[in-house]
Order: sequence, then C-alpha cells, then structure tokens
Amino acid sequence: MRGNIQVTATLNPHAGASGIIETPMVEIDHLSLWYGEKRALKDVSMSIPKHRITAYIGPSGCGKTTLLRCLNRMNDLIDGVRIVGTIRIGGTDIYDPALDVTELRKRVGMVFQKSNPFPKSIFENVAYGPRILGVTGRNDLDAIVERSLRAAALWDEVQDRLDDSALGLSGGQQQRLCIARAIAVEPDVLLMDEPCSALDPIATAKIEELMLELKNSYTIVIVTHNMQQAARVSDYTGFMLLGELVEFGVTKELFTNPRDKRTEDYITGRFG
Repeated sequence: MRGNIQVTATLNPHAGASGIIETPMVEIDHLSLWYGEKRALKDVSMSIPKHRITAYIGPSGCGKTTLLRCLNRMNDLIDGVRIVGTIRIGGTDIYDPALDVTELRKRVGMVFQKSNPFPKSIFENVAYGPRILGVTGRNDLDAIVERSLRAAALWDEVQDRLDDSALGLSGGQQQRLCIARAIAVEPDVLLMDEPCSALDPIATAKIEELMLELKNSYTIVIVTHNMQQAARVSDYTGFMLLGELVEFGVTKELFTNPRDKRTEDYITGRFG
C-alpha cells in the first residue's frame, strides 16, 4: 500500500471497500459555484491526498478549471461569483473570512495553460515571490533560485544565463521556469491548468517527468484534456461533466473499470 494511510471508522465515499484512505491535503465538501445565475459547479465533494497527483478530466466547459481556481480563490476576482460549501487545505477553511488570501496563495501555487514569465531576467522571475515575502539577502535569494530551478529541472540549462530575459527561453523552458517560480515560495499545493497544452511532445514529456518528481514534495492537482496524460502521471482522477463530479478514484481503476456509464462513455470516446 502506498504512502501514509489512515483508517477511518466510517466508509469514505472515495475510499476502497476497506474504508482505508490516504492522508488528505485538500478536502472539498458540498461545493457549488454560480457565475451570476449560471451554476458552474454542483455539490462537489472529494478528498485530494497529500503528495499525490490528482487530475481533473472532462469535456470543455465541464467545470474543471473553475474547480481548480476555487483552490486558491482565484474565482474571487470575478464579478458575480457566489460560492457555497467548504474547502479545507491542511485542515484550514480557505473561505473563512478571517483568512489572508495572500497567505493562501503562498501555500497554493499555480501554473497556467500558457506559460507567463514576467518580462524580467530568469533570476528575477524565480526571486519575485521570495522578495514579496521579505527575503532580501542576495545569498538567500541565490540559494532559493538555484534550489527552485534544480527542482524544476532547469538549472543545468540556464545557470550560465540567469541575467538573460526569461522571454528568450523556449516554450517548454518557460513553463518549467513558471513551475520554478511557483515553488520558490515552498507551497503545500501546486495547481496546474493544462500545463502542457501549448507544448510539443518532447517538452510535454519533460513536464510530465517533472510532475512525478515534484509530487514527492508537493500535492499536485492538474486539469488536462489529455486523457493519456492523466493516465500516465496521476494517482487519482476525477471525471467532471456539466459541473458535476461524476466519478473520482484511483486513476488505474477509473480508466479500466469505471463505475459510472458516463465515465465509460467519455474515456472510450463516445462523447466529448
């Protein structure tokens, strides 16, 4: 059995028949979201295990990215959004009015579909977050930048040109730089929204390999349209349809023996 486990007295809906589940990092409880009158998420509940990769799959417009953006409260930035339900990260209710959202976004990093390096040097891209958090010593920043770039499998490629513009990197390198920037502040959770959709197969393979390394240190949640990618890298997968979490479970089981016919129809290509 993998990882740290805990035994629960009651059967968890996301556990196996034995009632044994992995230690959760993120707990989503009866979450619903509306954009104005439109309901985008419908009573979503799930536990995301610590130091695992969890993937959300489903057709366009099914609520995958909306759910992902709830985990660092990015939907707060959209007018007319209303949310009910609870999300706990590391046991903390992230929608508690007393919560510091800036502190939350330090704990929950995000990598977007399109790489978005700042128009600054490679060094300053990675040092940006630590500087905001008050790290000013050059030796400290040097150590953080090197650690983060090494963790993002980019150090060997850029160590001799840290003062060059990040915009001069290839697409795959830019995406790894954005990962380095996200982990420089040592978050608990790393969110990735279609991180490989704009990349060629070689760059995609590097990012996937990197994810498998990073899950040893971070809890990773990815949104992907690529079911093969979800099958390759994720430990757990959630299938979403029309704002509903149709099915959630161990990736291998979901792909080989789905419990819901809608899941089976999607993964076999009958729709979507």
